[in-house]
Amino acid sequence: MGEGDWYRIRVEGRLEPRWTSWFDGLELTQELDGTTTLEGQVADQAALHGLLARVRDTGLTLVSVTRG
Repeated sequence: MGEGDWYRIRVEGRLEPRWTSWFDGLELTQELDGTTTLEGQVADQAALHGLLARVRDTGLTLVSVTRG
């Protein structure tokens, strides 16, 4: 992915690594508390909103979004 800000998106539930391509190559980490963290560079705000729409479309509950 090109330049952009780094984001960490946390959702309830566990996503298998095969979902990486669905979320534009973000790294998926299954956390001990039963959540999944999606982390990586996001090109711009439009791309971020697209990722958040995919979270919605999968029926996952969004826990947090952190930039930096």
